[in-house]
Amino acid sequence: MSNRVVVGVDGSDCSMAAVELAAGEAALRDLPLRVVYAYVWPYLAAPPGAAPVSLSDTDLRGDAEQVVREGIERARAVAPTVTVTGETVVGGAAGTLLEESRSAALVVVGDRGLGGFTGLLVGSVAVQLTAHATSPVLVAHGRADPAGDVLVGVDCSAANEPAIGFAFEEAALRGVAVTALHAWTHPVRGEPGDMLPLVYDAADVEAEEDRALAEALAGWRDKYPDVPVHRRLVRGATRQALIEASGSAQLAVVGSRGRGGFTGLLLGSVSQAVLHHAHCPVAIVRRTCG
Repeated sequence: MSNRVVVGVDGSDCSMAAVELAAGEAALRDLPLRVVYAYVWPYLAAPPGAAPVSLSDTDLRGDAEQVVREGIERARAVAPTVTVTGETVVGGAAGTLLEESRSAALVVVGDRGLGGFTGLLVGSVAVQLTAHATSPVLVAHGRADPAGDVLVGVDCSAANEPAIGFAFEEAALRGVAVTALHAWTHPVRGEPGDMLPLVYDAADVEAEEDRALAEALAGWRDKYPDVPVHRRLVRGATRQALIEASGSAQLAVVGSRGRGGFTGLLLGSVSQAVLHHAHCPVAIVRRTCG
């Protein structure tokens, strides 16, 4: 049963930003918040490249429990009405949070944690979670525009439905509008692999794309009649359009994979680009989350 919000912490500034974001989500959803710190010997004590440090398991657990206490205190300061609990777990962070996602409404993580390679824009734990988690994953990234909408990328495929639904739910909880962005560069109606016309009328295609976007949103507009919707049709690259639009959004929402991607990829190129380069927090919703 998805009855709680889970946030992963490791003591980094990024993870504490995730705690604040998770506390706000728990308050919006009227759900309890669970703060989890997973650690594996000896990485808590010795960052990559550092000399080994001799610490007992008691020392390691004590450090981890202190981080969890700090996370709980931060969450309660942000959302005093939310019930907050915490736990330290011996195990890998990604594996632990993937298991937590089985019974979570939402898992929240920072974009990078302690011990990561400084050249990475988003850490490996966040990437693994967004590719494999059972629940939606919210990554604390960039800076949210408090006056902005919830931005969702719409590719008009069945796999995109859970992401659209999540965006409407978030907009309803936050009391803001949804901006549904659909970008196109050529006709994409039909099934993947269909032959595309070599010559087409751009105005006709744009009108068809707009109709497809309206159809993709119709059921969700009926379910959330009080949520204003701004349809945004862009002729151009989807990745760049979403990244640019995220600069004025509270939250960007994308599916894990969309139309036309390689079937072996768990996280599509658009999702990866938005995850790494968006200007605001990013939620990635896999098809299995719907």
